[in-house]
Amino acid sequence: MKRVARRPYVESKADILGGSPVIRGTRTPVRAVAELWKFGLPPEEIVDHLPHLNLAQVFDALSYYQDYRRQIDGEIRREWPTRLPKRARSAA
Repeated sequence: MKRVARRPYVESKADILGGSPVIRGTRTPVRAVAELWKFGLPPEEIVDHLPHLNLAQVFDALSYYQDYRRQIDGEIRREWPTRLPKRARSAA
């Protein structure tokens, strides 16, 4: 049986971005954090680009991304297909 980790900062609600996982209390999708990380930004710099988030929220979003990578990568491809580097598109 797979154990599901508790996510204090990530939630999914049908009425927020169609159920896409977001940072709790915001409309910032996990995919936005994952995109910046995939482009090479370390978590400490992601908070500079998304200043309404704190480092704990970013790390929780990245942890969620690691557990649900295929789902989030699919969302990224649907939302921003031309923004991903070619190697990231082929790896997803």
